[in-house]
Amino acid sequence: MPTPNILLIQADQHRADCIGANGHPFIQTPTLDRLSAEGTNFTHAFTPIPLCTPARASLLTGQWPMQHGLITNPDAEAGRSLNPTSATFSRLLRDAGYFLGCVGKWGVDAHQPPTQFGFNVYVPERDYAKQRQALGLPPKPNTNRWFGETDPHITPEQSQLAWGADMTIQLLRHAAQQDAPFFLRWDPSEPHLPNVVPEPYASLYPPATIPPWPNFTDPLAGKPFIQRQQRRTWGLEDWTWAEWAPIVGRYLGEITLLDHQLGRVLATLDELGLAENTVIIYTADHGDLCGGHGMIDKHYVMYDELVRVPLIVRWPGRVPAAHRCDAFVTSAIDLATTFCDIAGVVPPATFAGQSVLALLEGPASAGARPDIFTTYHGNQFGLYSQRMVRDRRWKYIWNATAEDELYDLLNDPGELINLAADVAYTTEATRLRLRLVDWMEKTDDRLLNPWIRQQLGGGRKVT
Repeated sequence: MPTPNILLIQADQHRADCIGANGHPFIQTPTLDRLSAEGTNFTHAFTPIPLCTPARASLLTGQWPMQHGLITNPDAEAGRSLNPTSATFSRLLRDAGYFLGCVGKWGVDAHQPPTQFGFNVYVPERDYAKQRQALGLPPKPNTNRWFGETDPHITPEQSQLAWGADMTIQLLRHAAQQDAPFFLRWDPSEPHLPNVVPEPYASLYPPATIPPWPNFTDPLAGKPFIQRQQRRTWGLEDWTWAEWAPIVGRYLGEITLLDHQLGRVLATLDELGLAENTVIIYTADHGDLCGGHGMIDKHYVMYDELVRVPLIVRWPGRVPAAHRCDAFVTSAIDLATTFCDIAGVVPPATFAGQSVLALLEGPASAGARPDIFTTYHGNQFGLYSQRMVRDRRWKYIWNATAEDELYDLLNDPGELINLAADVAYTTEATRLRLRLVDWMEKTDDRLLNPWIRQQLGGGRKVT
């Protein structure tokens, strides 16, 4: 059996619930729905950190942010570069004979491109602006700043997403002629805000037809003040749904445009006769609030809109079709190990994840995690440490310098009611705090100093 190829599509800020196959009531995502029908849809995949650069570095190195050292984006207070000698899945696959290509957003390190980490070819997203200029098209409009707008100057075929699909298709055709298996990744910046979208996608979901998110009117009562500050900083504290709905509509429209361009890539894979021997993985670095809890973008929260990510894997004959896997997956970290598993490469000891394939090949309970973790260290408003542990019913968020959060996901799936200070739930909060201490120990989390250990493990946290 020939060595399998790997095609990774990692979107930026794609909420897990904004896919038809994941239960969204009206979004059009026929390509992703098809992938889900032909492969396995992981329903409980979570980002290791809801922030672009650290999450992408975790994918590359298979490590938690506090292990690889990139805990914020480069422009933040703690911005830094990745250690150039870090063990990465890309170098391991290159040494195993793979041809590696990368299209789109890199986002790991501005001074160290993918070619310094084992990739043979890198086509950066900045090339799209050059092509747009060469075609005599005006620059992408930015009159509505981060809130997005219609791009009246282009057709969908002239969009950045279409350009990304074009470049990925070119790389596919090139890789198909190599005497080697390939690992190709397309990392579109979309649907990260601002959503500047051409017609007909900009108007595909009329605002009047989009109902509010169930938690849109969250009063943020009993929650850390920084959540209210996030609204105020963006000027959103008094926004109505009528003001939000056009933004959500463009976000959904850009996801549909992305889906349609992905369909072109898959059609090329079929045309080249490569589909049967190519593992396709679709995921995102993290989600997007997009009006959830009346908030925008990301930062300083651990709501499921942000920490849950899509993860769909198709591998004909190896991965079950039309299968939903509910096991907890830490997306980026587990994928680094999964790539090694697919390629038949032994991952280094520094990799902290597990192959998602193992969850599909053994008994249902084999290798299954009882819970999942996510970290955050701050960015836009300064450093702000958070750790999250979530099991099937409960989510506990330790905010080092603010109130803790505890949500009963069974009875409060929208995460509206913070139970951390309610004495009726002390047992659950204590159990999850101790679980968090155990995980922080195992991951050598440097924040677990004697003072924090006493706070979490000794019941000294003020609620």
